[in-house]
Amino acid sequence: MKNPILLIGNDINNISKGQSWKDLLADIVNFCLPDSCIQLDERKPFPLLYEEIFLTAIRRQHIRESELKGFIAEKTLKIEQNDIHAAIRDLSPAHILTTNYEFTLEGEIPDRNTSLILERAFSIFRKYTVGGINYWHIHGDCLNPSSINLGFEHYGGQLQQMRNYVVSGTTYTSKQAPRQSLVQRIQQRLPVKDDSWLDLFFTRDIHILGLSLDFVETDLWWLLTYRARQKFQKNTIPVRNALYYYIPTEFVQSAKFKLDMLAANDVKVIDIEAKDKRTYYEEVLKQIRRL
Repeated sequence: MKNPILLIGNDINNISKGQSWKDLLADIVNFCLPDSCIQLDERKPFPLLYEEIFLTAIRRQHIRESELKGFIAEKTLKIEQNDIHAAIRDLSPAHILTTNYEFTLEGEIPDRNTSLILERAFSIFRKYTVGGINYWHIHGDCLNPSSINLGFEHYGGQLQQMRNYVVSGTTYTSKQAPRQSLVQRIQQRLPVKDDSWLDLFFTRDIHILGLSLDFVETDLWWLLTYRARQKFQKNTIPVRNALYYYIPTEFVQSAKFKLDMLAANDVKVIDIEAKDKRTYYEEVLKQIRRL
C-alpha cells in the first residue's frame, strides 16, 4: 500500500532499551508520594489509578498537576527510538496517528506545530509535520505537558471534544476550525480536508499496530463504536473505509474477548506469527506494503 495511514501505540517503544511503562508508573508514584502509600494493582484501570495518585498527592503535599505532567513529559522524552521507528518512516505513511507523547516516531523533536489550531489541553487537531509525514498525537505530546492524556477527567474531556467534532458541531472561536460536525459535512458532500485525525477514521483505511486497545481507552472505543453504528445502523453517511488491527498470533487466544469486540465494530483482525517482537513488527510492515 502506498502512503498508508497508521495508528501506533506504545509497544514499539518496548523494543528499545530503557524505561518501560511500568517503570514510568513507579516513577510517577515516587514523584507524587515518596512514602509509597499507593498500592499498584493491575486490576486498577490506569486513568482511575492516575486520579488516585494525583488526588492523594494534592491532599497530602499540595502538588500541582502541571508539575506532575511536566515530570511525565521529561521522562517520556528520554525514550529512545529504534530501528522499527525508522522502518515505519521508510513506509512513507501519509499520516501517523499515535497515542504516544514522545517523538520517537518522528525521529526528532519537531520545531513547530502544524495543527489547524493550537490546543492547550485536548488533541483534536494536534499535528506535527516532519519529513512530509503528518504525525497526529491524539493523546497529547511532551512539548505541551498539559495536553498529556492520563486521568479519567482528561479522558472524559477528550471524548467530549471528539463527539462535538464528529457528531454535534464545535464551538471553537478560531474561524479556521470547522463549526459543522464531520457527519454534517459528509452528509452535505462538503470537502473533508483532513483538518483532524478524526476525519481519517471515516474516510481512509487505517492500520492499527503496537496498540493494546485496552477498554480504558474509552475515547477510541467510542470512535470505533460510533463509526460502526453509522455503517450498520444509522446509515446517515457512507462508511467505506477499512480498519485493520494487527496482533501476534501467540496472543490471539488470550485476547479473544477483545478481538470479538473489534470484529463486531467492523475492524479486520490480522494475526501474524513471529519469533520475537522485532520480527513481528517487520512482518507487520511487510503485510502493510502488500495490501
